[in-house]
Amino acid sequence: MSSMTPLEKVDQRSLQLLPMVAIALIGCLGGCQYEPDNVPLPSTSSPTTEARTDPPLPDGGGTRPVPPLPESGDMDAGTYLVPVAGYGEPFEITVPNGWFALDSKSLGKDDPDHPAEWAVYITLWPANYVSKDACTWMGALSDVGPSAEAFVDAMAAQSSAASSPPAKVMVGNYSGFEFDHSVEGDVDINACDAGRLCIHSESRYTCSRWYSTPGERETYRVVDLNGQRAVVAVGHIDESINPELMREARVIFDSIVFKSDKTS
Repeated sequence: MSSMTPLEKVDQRSLQLLPMVAIALIGCLGGCQYEPDNVPLPSTSSPTTEARTDPPLPDGGGTRPVPPLPESGDMDAGTYLVPVAGYGEPFEITVPNGWFALDSKSLGKDDPDHPAEWAVYITLWPANYVSKDACTWMGALSDVGPSAEAFVDAMAAQSSAASSPPAKVMVGNYSGFEFDHSVEGDVDINACDAGRLCIHSESRYTCSRWYSTPGERETYRVVDLNGQRAVVAVGHIDESINPELMREARVIFDSIVFKSDKTS
């Protein structure tokens, strides 16, 4: 039988347990704090890809449909659909805030430092007829047919206006032409039919697109959509317009996307 008192036995057990507790504590701390050297840390220079998707519809079905271009009025920033006569698919155009629509066939934006309305604009009218002389155009609008080349040739031959040499371009999978068009230097627009320089029209009897000031200039993009012609243009009223506004209009112009014709 042991000669140790109960108190002495407790003290001895405490001394025996202390090394074991210390070893367990060291092991726990080591396991909690240790990070292996080969774990890669996040890099601030690593590229990040952001997926650009439309939010789901409230019923959870698919993406939000692309709306048609408004008839008129202020537009929300976003992408819109514009039909092409004779072609099965509309094209898409993306517009920032501050633009407004007219007749579903044109977009404009004012320059607060310029007195004219529609300081910059995008025109989307069908161009079925071109005037031989943009100044004396009444009763002299000619049907140029559906091809892109025919429209480019008619615009280049137009009197009272001037075209730059056309450049061949690709718009998605479609070929086309791009050129600048402006008022010929010595033309008095006030002396022209109806006081306007008629460039082209949707109808033989009226004028859809005209210039009313000598400083107007447009860039045309004429696209061949499997035999059907699409004509879009970006322009400004004169060279005094804010260059940033003109660049914004060009970005919208370049945003136009033609889809494949599913019916062909």
